[in-house]
Amino acid sequence: MRMTRRMFVGQAAAAMAAANGFAAEAAAKVKVGACVLSLDEARRGGVEGIQIGEFKAADTLGITTPERRAHFKRVMQETGVPVCSIMMGLFNEFPLATEPRAVQWMEQCIDTAKDLGTDNILLAFFSNGDLQHEGKLKEAEYAEAVKRIKAVAPRAKDAGVSLAIENYLSAEQNLRMLDAINHEAVSIYYDVYNTGISMKYDSPAEIRRLKGRISQVHYKNADKYLDADRPYFESVTAALKDIGYKGWIVLETSAPSKDPFADAKRNADFVRALFA
Repeated sequence: MRMTRRMFVGQAAAAMAAANGFAAEAAAKVKVGACVLSLDEARRGGVEGIQIGEFKAADTLGITTPERRAHFKRVMQETGVPVCSIMMGLFNEFPLATEPRAVQWMEQCIDTAKDLGTDNILLAFFSNGDLQHEGKLKEAEYAEAVKRIKAVAPRAKDAGVSLAIENYLSAEQNLRMLDAINHEAVSIYYDVYNTGISMKYDSPAEIRRLKGRISQVHYKNADKYLDADRPYFESVTAALKDIGYKGWIVLETSAPSKDPFADAKRNADFVRALFA
């Protein structure tokens, strides 16, 4: 059948509408969270979830007490905003590998994550907790960290929680660590700034190498908006698309304009556009 101009235009319009619909659907599936806002501020900042954190040491972590859990659950119910993960930032000062209370802290956070309905706990390895020196693993600390994470991994699995390691290690070093722990409840928390900017790794290549092992991702850009380095964030986003990543993109961003809500929304909109 001979195609008329009207038929051609109609089919082209339909194809464009379908493409636009697909892009909108892809954007809608991207879940953007933040760790720089509170649960009751999330909507004002244009994000769908919040990463809560603990940075103070105590025998019972403050974030895990019944009172704090009740507070989080109340605000989640009022706002409809979930906790997308729990950041154990205190491990930067009180290292997981050497702090005597590290295992009990992880157990407390696992139980809290289950109670709050989140499936991800970030285990931080920076500052005092850094597992490498001049590019080489601190073997003693590394071995102890492996031992301790391995001890709590079954509890995490039973709770439906992934223990996500965030650090300055290369993909090769992280794969070695994951293989040593050898448990499905342990994963990588990938921070594209720490790796590609701070450590100068080839982040897109590393992301592709870690396919299937990344459970959550941080996007940040020091004191700048994310779109100030558009080509870099386009490259890491392309890599995440290539590996089929469908988890949260959590903003660990600053507020250049001094308006945390407007700046979080600008960064969140940029992330959604990248994934669309």
